[in-house]
Amino acid sequence: MLSKEFLSQFKTEEDVSQFLKDLHSQVLEQMLQGEMDAHLGYDKHSTDGYNSGNSRNGSFSKKIQSEHGEHLIEVPRDRKGEFEPIVVPKHQSRGLSIERLVISLYAKGMSVSDIEDELRDIYQINLSTSAISIITNKVTQTAIEWQNRPLERLYMVVWMDGIVFKVRESGKVINKTVYLCVGLNNRGYKEVLGMWIGKTESSSFWMSVLTDLKARGVEDILITVTDNLNGFTETIRAVFPQSTTQICVVHQIRNSCRYVVWKDLKEFTADMKEIYTSVNRDQAAIALEEFERKWGAKYRHAVQSWHRNWNDLTAFFDFPIEIRTIIYTTNLIENLNGKIRKYTKTKLSFPTDDALRKSVWLAISEIEKKWTMPIRNWGVVMNQFLVIFENRIEL
Repeated sequence: MLSKEFLSQFKTEEDVSQFLKDLHSQVLEQMLQGEMDAHLGYDKHSTDGYNSGNSRNGSFSKKIQSEHGEHLIEVPRDRKGEFEPIVVPKHQSRGLSIERLVISLYAKGMSVSDIEDELRDIYQINLSTSAISIITNKVTQTAIEWQNRPLERLYMVVWMDGIVFKVRESGKVINKTVYLCVGLNNRGYKEVLGMWIGKTESSSFWMSVLTDLKARGVEDILITVTDNLNGFTETIRAVFPQSTTQICVVHQIRNSCRYVVWKDLKEFTADMKEIYTSVNRDQAAIALEEFERKWGAKYRHAVQSWHRNWNDLTAFFDFPIEIRTIIYTTNLIENLNGKIRKYTKTKLSFPTDDALRKSVWLAISEIEKKWTMPIRNWGVVMNQFLVIFENRIEL
């Protein structure tokens, strides 16, 4: 927690920027002195340097560029002129970004105190927790800007799912859901459209998420892929009435298997597989009839759930195989959730919603850096979308 005395020195955004600019200069100069110690083989003012054949020879000023503009630092010299700085290389005007280093460590799930220790032990940087907090707190504003950015008019597919975290509220640790939407744009690239925090996953909260997408410019979604949360598909149709809604088949399989005893599970899942691997909806309906004949008496609720969700479970049968493979399950967004978990695994609970928002946004930012290619077979998939939805796609 930052003290009131420490924070009182910052009246404006310019004050924060100047603080970070000065901090950047001080840390770089500190690191350069450490590099010089390593180069010479002895600390400054140490008697080990007597008659060593080389020694410090003052310093020179150098202009460098950083996230906070141009500023001067003092670079140490040695008498032999052999010193080659690493953090601020010769003939370069940019040094190591302290801000990016701190944020990168924070994104990997490290606490402010952990970062302080890491910088001191690994990088020989003495940076206070207050200074580190100033840097990480800037993430909040960037995350807000990202969350409110305009979106594209059309998304080919949007996958939706929630991930649960523990957060402190009113002295208690409670579960909160981070709602996530991943969109596939008309160039074949994935992007996280946003993240929203609520107490429990519900169709009513998803209504506010979808309304937010629409307010940010989304006019149409060709296909949505969701879990089988009660009322979810009706919520989607209320906001995007033209969207094809697909319930995740994998979620359906998991929910069905919850009612099955262990000794029946292997045979039960093999028979269920005949349904969703059918070549078309008619064959799938026949497989469901056989499935019901065999298991309906023993596992009535599991079989009824297939009937109850049939239209949304089998929507993928209306599409060619290349599109089917990307819409019959929410595996894509569950994979994203798994990677977010890896970045946040050190946090047993978060002190506030804002701390949770910062950590998840930083994890998303790191993950999206690797989303540099269109999805597999995009050329084929896009041509199929153009044929099926020709009146709704504008290139």
